[in-house]
Amino acid sequence: MLRRFVAPLTLASILLTGCAARISYRTYDPYYRDYHVWTEAERPHYSVWIGESHRPNVDYDRLRREDREAYWRWRHDHP
Repeated sequence: MLRRFVAPLTLASILLTGCAARISYRTYDPYYRDYHVWTEAERPHYSVWIGESHRPNVDYDRLRREDREAYWRWRHDHP
């Protein structure tokens, strides 16, 4: 009985983990009026910004508009 659930759960976890690592999306920077592609490569920069600005650690896609603008202003100054 347990075997019936193990294979589908294992497959689902592999698929979800693999897909999550490749998630990327375009985000608009209203301050500079351009677009950026958010990928895993952006996360280290975002973590530094969180530390320097003393903001709570929330996912970028859940940030308020003002905080996103602040991030991209900071990001343009820290290539």
